Amino acid sequence: MTKIKKHFLRQGILQAMIDEYLAQNFYEAGYSGVVVIQSGLGSRVHIYAERPALIIGKRGSTIRRLQNIFSTVFGLQGVQITVSQPEKPELDARVQAFRIARAIERGFHFRRVAFAALRRIMANGAVGVEITISGKLTSERARFEKYRAGKVYKAGHIVDELVDRAVAHAKLPKGVLGVEVIIVKPGKPGDYVRIKEESEVADIISELREQLEEAELPEEIQEMIESKEQA
Repeated sequence: MTKIKKHFLRQGILQAMIDEYLAQNFYEAGYSGVVVIQSGLGSRVHIYAERPALIIGKRGSTIRRLQNIFSTVFGLQGVQITVSQPEKPELDARVQAFRIARAIERGFHFRRVAFAALRRIMANGAVGVEITISGKLTSERARFEKYRAGKVYKAGHIVDELVDRAVAHAKLPKGVLGVEVIIVKPGKPGDYVRIKEESEVADIISELREQLEEAELPEEIQEMIESKEQA
């Protein structure tokens, strides 16, 4: 393995460790993700969360504590931290999974929470959404319930392009409930096919005819086109 590959491998492992730490400790803040950029000038850590104020803390106290942890535990040098909301929290699977888990922990019925999240996500332009809640839902026997709306892709390259998936856990006195959220974001896959309207087809045909008239075609082809038009 080359030095460059080893460097990127270490970077990926480090970012995964920081991501896991933040997900566990800033669950209430609606943590979404983190980007870690290291350079000769230091390390920049950009944290995305639904409620940035809970990560910043009073007068920046939590940020200062995080800077110390990133330096001593994770070995980052010259740490600078910025916190912001994700661009579209309603289409962020992790934000929605944490939101559902928090609502269940506060005593709301899991079906009510799931259907409310389903409607909210679809209303914000999602192509499809699937929410799975598993555990001891109504009895001592563990089971799961799945709620789906729109189109949900599970295989193929479209999963890498448009699908966002996240898992959260709601801790209740009777046990832990698992929450899985899959959101298909708006966009067109590479193999998207749409049947054109008649007006669009007519425009394309007229444009092609104009191009043929301007082009210098052999006499045989020109005669064949004229005979077809007369027929």
